[in-house]
Amino acid sequence: MKLSGSFGDDSTRMIEELRAEIARDGNEALLDHLRMCGAIPERFGHDTSEEKLYSKYTDAVVSEAFSAMGLRSVVIDTRADSPDVQARACDYSLVADAKSFRLSRTAKNQKDFRVQAMDGWRGGLDYAVLVCPIYQLPSRTSQVYQQAIARNVCVLSYSHLAALVGLAIRQGPSFAEAGLHEGLKSISTLHLSKCALDYWTGVNRALVNSLSTHGDLWITEKTASLESLSEMT
Repeated sequence: MKLSGSFGDDSTRMIEELRAEIARDGNEALLDHLRMCGAIPERFGHDTSEEKLYSKYTDAVVSEAFSAMGLRSVVIDTRADSPDVQARACDYSLVADAKSFRLSRTAKNQKDFRVQAMDGWRGGLDYAVLVCPIYQLPSRTSQVYQQAIARNVCVLSYSHLAALVGLAIRQGPSFAEAGLHEGLKSISTLHLSKCALDYWTGVNRALVNSLSTHGDLWITEKTASLESLSEMT
């Protein structure tokens, strides 16, 4: 997309184009975005308008995923120290932030994920959700998981959202909305730990249970994440 020089105008146009594509091609198009959007293209310079617009694009993709699940979701155009997405279901509400990283950047720490900030940004809403590329999340131990459990912030991957969008396609949005809620509620039941295995065992169990007989959706999205990663490297 050619930039106009106005970030606000470019953001609005980008979101409109994304929604138009999904309206035209269906939620299968949304799945393609969820599988690819976690990696910032290397051709975008650091702190450039292109990189900032890409960050807004990932927020829009996450917002559209919530919408596909039946939530009322919007991308918030506010100051930097606030959540980027707000969504409401029938019986719960949330704030969310989408993270993306350059594949060339391998050294990350807890500050990159801003779990504590998400806790503060939820305000009066029920849940806070941090969405990241599955292959960029810590795989062994990290304070990210300890902070997420302690502050009841749900760290999910784009692959988790894609599996739930897949459930919405197959069974209807209400099933996906309920499945997301189960994942969000699971964080408060986890024992405080820095261990990635402990965290993901709890979250993935809630997801697979909500998928029920459609557990193949989770396998499909994990595989799709690996395939998209190989295409980008």
